[in-house]
Amino acid sequence: MDKSAIGKKSPLTFFLLVFALSIPFWTLGALAAGWANILPAKLPISALMTFCPLLAATILVYRERRIQGIKELFKLSFDLKKIKDPKWYIPVVFLMPAIALLSNWYRNMTWTIIPEPQTSLLSISGLFMMFFIGAMGEELGWSGYIIDPLQSRNGAFKASLILGFVWAIWHIIPYYQMHQTLGWILWQCIATVCLRIIMVWLFNNTGKSVFAMVVFHAMINLSPFLIPNNRPYFGTFIFAVLLMLTVTIVIYVWGSKMLTKYRF
Repeated sequence: MDKSAIGKKSPLTFFLLVFALSIPFWTLGALAAGWANILPAKLPISALMTFCPLLAATILVYRERRIQGIKELFKLSFDLKKIKDPKWYIPVVFLMPAIALLSNWYRNMTWTIIPEPQTSLLSISGLFMMFFIGAMGEELGWSGYIIDPLQSRNGAFKASLILGFVWAIWHIIPYYQMHQTLGWILWQCIATVCLRIIMVWLFNNTGKSVFAMVVFHAMINLSPFLIPNNRPYFGTFIFAVLLMLTVTIVIYVWGSKMLTKYRF
């Protein structure tokens, strides 16, 4: 996509449209509180808002470039050819399982919690497909449409902070509808901002591959199910701390301007 087209995109318009499109799902989540476990993985009904970033991007792309723009947007779902260096698949696929293992180890050492039932390989496959489709609904908007305009104006680190903050705020109502505590929501929002910084780092180092972001996003949600006798770690202090540590390392080693200038 040429720089003039990127420069014409309005992040504020996109964000407002995503939030406006999410209102019906938040409302349905509030009205259907008794159906909290109707979706897999105990997700609230409002989690269906996952497709709102894609819908918002589709609307704006159609306004800008009609059907051709929509075709190009959807092609980004499987833009594997952009990933020139295969070593970047390692953090894309394995970083979140590693953080999940560390979080789980810490919680095993410090908490007495009844473990969740172990998930079968078949269930994991089904969950990955569900999370992959849901991640596609988000990342075609966040990564495929709006992160480049944000980076062109603000640089990579500041852009990832802005998008991370918006991403976290967007999730607060579903978190509340999951009956989470204020402390849980606070730590999870901090973790969400850190996750977006990590994602922009991966995005810029994989040739701006949306496919890489979809896989990483799916792994965020899948990782707790990969651990036998896992303890839920979302919204925990240790989860946020591990992500903050990861962000610190990324910024030190790759720099904050574009998150791509390898120090060594």
